[in-house]
Amino acid sequence: MAGMRFETSQGMKLGQTMGLSPKLIQSAEILQLNTMELQERLEQEVEKNVALEMVMPGSSDDGDARRDQQREEAPQGGGSDEFERLRRMERQYGEQWNSDGDFRRPVRDNRERDPKMDAMANAPSRGASLVDQLLEQWSFSEVHDPSLRAAGSRIIEYIDDDGLMQTPLETIREQSSHLPGCDWAIDTLKLALARIQQELEPHGIGATSVREALIIEARVYLDEETDLDRAESWGDAIEVLEKHYDDLLQNRIPKIREKTGWTSDRLDAARACLKRLDPNPGRELVPPESTGIIPDVIVEYHPESGDYTARLADELMPRVRVSPDYEAMMKDIELDTKARNFVAESVRAARSIIEAIEQRNTTLMRVVRVVLARQREWFEQGPQQLKPLPMVEVADMLGIHVATVSRAVSEKWMQTPRGLVALRGFFSLGTENADGEEMSWNAVKAMVEEIVKSEDKSKPLSDREIAEALEKKGVTIARRTVVKYREQLGILSGPMRKQH
Repeated sequence: MAGMRFETSQGMKLGQTMGLSPKLIQSAEILQLNTMELQERLEQEVEKNVALEMVMPGSSDDGDARRDQQREEAPQGGGSDEFERLRRMERQYGEQWNSDGDFRRPVRDNRERDPKMDAMANAPSRGASLVDQLLEQWSFSEVHDPSLRAAGSRIIEYIDDDGLMQTPLETIREQSSHLPGCDWAIDTLKLALARIQQELEPHGIGATSVREALIIEARVYLDEETDLDRAESWGDAIEVLEKHYDDLLQNRIPKIREKTGWTSDRLDAARACLKRLDPNPGRELVPPESTGIIPDVIVEYHPESGDYTARLADELMPRVRVSPDYEAMMKDIELDTKARNFVAESVRAARSIIEAIEQRNTTLMRVVRVVLARQREWFEQGPQQLKPLPMVEVADMLGIHVATVSRAVSEKWMQTPRGLVALRGFFSLGTENADGEEMSWNAVKAMVEEIVKSEDKSKPLSDREIAEALEKKGVTIARRTVVKYREQLGILSGPMRKQH
């Protein structure tokens, strides 16, 4: 066998590669942040960079003037003057400069309120979780058997956010057999689950399905009802849930009436009772968190000129600037090399973040101006007049990359005379109507929604009939496209929308 031989060689290769500098990466990250995210990012940058200073809206610059005056009055000589200068720096910078030569964040004046701390103090505290609240209720329940109490505590850990316990008891038994305090028999778990459904509130907690939760709640209403007629209606509601649940889900009301032999009024009374029930009882204890939306851009209409103008919604946005103290320290020839390099790097990083913010604001406003020019009909007449506006076209108009446009409108919101809207919603492809006018697909969706709102609820339109109604308005789309748009809008099918 011939021996193997390895050789090395050198050669030249011509090619083009593209790399992103840290500054470009930072600019791209800043560009895609909305107002709330940008404010959080600025707070983080101020925490990290001692040369970056945050100026809250409405604050005065008296402190800057005082610092400038102190720098002008600072002695430049040696001896006793030098000691006086050091004492001034110690009072001014506090503990910024530790024994290792590192700088720390300036100490806030006790008389100046910290807006971040104020916001944290005014923010509502996070409530206890659903499991914690249920365990607390269980600890006060009238269950004295230690084995039953241990089984109930374990079952509560498997209850989901909706308040339902959909994990099989056999699974709980297998995963709990090693725990002390209970025999973990299926019968014990069943008894503990029944006590949970009886003892805990709101009623329906611990049900194994939505149907069971509704039945538990309805039975409580029935037991508490003193009026005979309403009690009968609650009994009918329970019967509907127990025997005709599938027909109820499919809105097959005539079929339920046929099976029960009830009159329309009797069935309507039972359905009215069902509307008072909560299919997700756990949400009553832990409601879903609602996230506030702060607009990034405000659009205003000026009747005198008839124009729409846009501006950044940054009145309450804190500003950042390079600390004048650290800019002055860069020129201080008496600093050692390590300290000088640290100050220079901190100031450079601070200027970089400020430039990225300015570039973000400029790019965002350039994109918004294009939107105002191209979508004027939307602002004047409504969503059905939305025009197609591909991001590629906007990028070509502004001379930037399409990814830059995408980042600029990402998660941004615009306050307009027609309400708060997502900036990205103005960008979509479209089609032409019978008159040859361009229409955005979002405008077509708005037309579908309008057609459904104006239909006869006793005879709702089918998807094909919606397509025919659109065609009469000059928009021709397939039935399956109507189905797709209807589902995206959260609109039920025709049989499910029917009101009997």
